[in-house]
Amino acid sequence: MSNLKQLAQSLGLSITTVSRALDGYADVSAKTKARVLQAAAKMGYQPNASARRLRRQRTEVVAVTLPTSPGHIGPPHFLHILSACAEQLALSGLNLLIAPVPRGQCELEMCKRFVDGQRVDAMLLVRTKRHDERVTLLQSRGVPFVTLGRTESAQPHAFLDGDGFAGFRDATRRFIADGHRHIAHIAGPQEFSFAYHRRLGWEDALAGSGLPSQLLAEAAPSEHGGYAAAKTLMDGPVKPTAILCATDEMAVGAMRALREVRDGNTVCITGHDDLPVSAFTDPPLSTMRVACDDIGARIASLLLRAINGDAPESLQEIHPVEFLPRASHQRPQRRAAND
Repeated sequence: MSNLKQLAQSLGLSITTVSRALDGYADVSAKTKARVLQAAAKMGYQPNASARRLRRQRTEVVAVTLPTSPGHIGPPHFLHILSACAEQLALSGLNLLIAPVPRGQCELEMCKRFVDGQRVDAMLLVRTKRHDERVTLLQSRGVPFVTLGRTESAQPHAFLDGDGFAGFRDATRRFIADGHRHIAHIAGPQEFSFAYHRRLGWEDALAGSGLPSQLLAEAAPSEHGGYAAAKTLMDGPVKPTAILCATDEMAVGAMRALREVRDGNTVCITGHDDLPVSAFTDPPLSTMRVACDDIGARIASLLLRAINGDAPESLQEIHPVEFLPRASHQRPQRRAAND
């Protein structure tokens, strides 16, 4: 195996020219690049990865921080998305680093360590907040990034999101058309963008039909949160006949709670995220999902374009949300008729 000096000597070129040709710089002609690459392959030359990263000032790493809870890392539907994203980034020579944030530690501080230590080429942010300090940090440092979810940042940034407002508005309208008048919403914490937009969609549909929106319970986006919120709703003076849950995890917890209360089996319910478990609940959970063929690949594409310097305004995608009808959103007598 030859070194860079030997490769340059064999071509009659300077070491600098050969190095820049291998790194794909635009100031080297296409003809010279092709000649260098052909010679490198013939001689079995492999560039020193560490030296190449230093020359290009690249780490070849994209980091994503994920919150942890006892027993698992991050919301489960993120892991499938990140797996597809990692595969796509690898095709461009980038590694996706998943950095769990231990309980009690600050996600913002972890982002600062990555950025200020120049350990990453870009970052992916998930579960965005409406006013997200991580976004402000990365914008101030000039680091490329993409968020899974929108924010209310005054400065544009790259993002991919589902239209949660329209999805929950339409799901609520579906319940109204089915005759429901007491439609509840189990919402996630309203500091999170996804939870805020989904609640607004539910409220908009109720307001459009002249129905009240007092059947609201806010909880942690987990099975435990959904369970406690459903119990609270069913203990109130006006009991819901239908419940929209901000996530499938919350819906699974709510379904458990409904089995424990009187007439709970008559309450219709929907979720969001299309988790694998949602098809195996009893009854199978009707849910929603972002109508995008491969969210992970789309995020990877946005990250690569952000790294290449594309304007953030051109890197913003909002995809429609599609409804997946199973059985849980139907009135019990209709479920029986479809069995």
